[in-house]
Amino acid sequence: MLSRPHGNKLVKRILLGEKRREVTEKASEYSKISVDNEILKDVRNIARGIFSPLEGFMSKLELETVVDEMHLPSGAVWTIPIILDVEKEKADTIEIGEHVLLVDEMGNYSALLFVEDKFSFDKEKISKNVFGTVDKSHPGVYEMLNKKDYFLGGKIDLIDDSREPFPEFNLDTRETRVLFREKGWNTVVAFQTRNPIHRAHEYIQRCALEVVDGLFINPLMGRKKSGDFKDEVILETYKKMMNDFYPKDRVVMSILPTRMHYAGPREAIHHAIMRKNFGCTHFVVGRDHAGVGKFYGTFDAQRMFDRFPDLGIEPLKFEHSFYCKKCASIATVKTCGHSDSDRVKPSGTVIREMISKKECPPAEIMREEIAEILTSFDNPFVE
Repeated sequence: MLSRPHGNKLVKRILLGEKRREVTEKASEYSKISVDNEILKDVRNIARGIFSPLEGFMSKLELETVVDEMHLPSGAVWTIPIILDVEKEKADTIEIGEHVLLVDEMGNYSALLFVEDKFSFDKEKISKNVFGTVDKSHPGVYEMLNKKDYFLGGKIDLIDDSREPFPEFNLDTRETRVLFREKGWNTVVAFQTRNPIHRAHEYIQRCALEVVDGLFINPLMGRKKSGDFKDEVILETYKKMMNDFYPKDRVVMSILPTRMHYAGPREAIHHAIMRKNFGCTHFVVGRDHAGVGKFYGTFDAQRMFDRFPDLGIEPLKFEHSFYCKKCASIATVKTCGHSDSDRVKPSGTVIREMISKKECPPAEIMREEIAEILTSFDNPFVE
């Protein structure tokens, strides 16, 4: 059976029809807060059930229990703050119990927020507990410490349910569950990625397909650090794999519009919870999942799952995979008995350097068809 929603509640907070018209007609009566595209993605993920059981931005109590205990006050596991920051001057004009209109950077109506809490919080404490450091060279810490000084908590109702970018690959939690059932899948493994596919990824995906009914490729589409591959580049490589290499009745893809926090072990749990809400029963956890630099140990994220045995989605923990010259195949230390000198390990740094020079990585590391897609872009990297 497909997984139950996290917290046993699949949230849907989308204004439709008459209710939507009522809000937009009264727009001039509401205070307004402009939110950037990344906050807007949070709004949509709340409304579409991807962040279930959250129904809005966190209150002070919710944030406190998440930061300190990795749980919501209800007892449901939650590891990443979902917060709306505002300037003190704006916070001073807003009353608890008030409805506030969230607008995008172009001034379009995005969502209605019912303000249930207004508070400040120690951003260094958040950074230390969530990221394990207050080092500003960590991109998640840098973003957190640069947030505004006040936070608004409360339920949201989505006004703009548009599916950009890539609407044909942007399914919500109810749509994926219908899709999985239509395919007759009872077990589904989610593969989180923020990179184009290489041979090691392909090996892991094929291994996972041996033990479940279907593979859900779920690329993360949102703000990334400089040097990462662009969203459209990642998507094109997976479209190629699905069209030409994978069994068409056993693999589906939908994007996950959200930013990377680079919170390592905590973010791995967050990634699993989101995929649980999509209906997945299994989740691939690789080496240094959601890591950055040297801030986390190679398998810290996998060990984090041991702390939450009742999470409701089963982690599939994979070792670092590589090409072994003597085995003449992709393998891991669990399946290969040869030495490091026989192993060609995929390096993201090396792959990016070669692609930037319009060079194709070795076929043992990346399929030629995939490398050709990457080199066909004038600039495939985030600047």
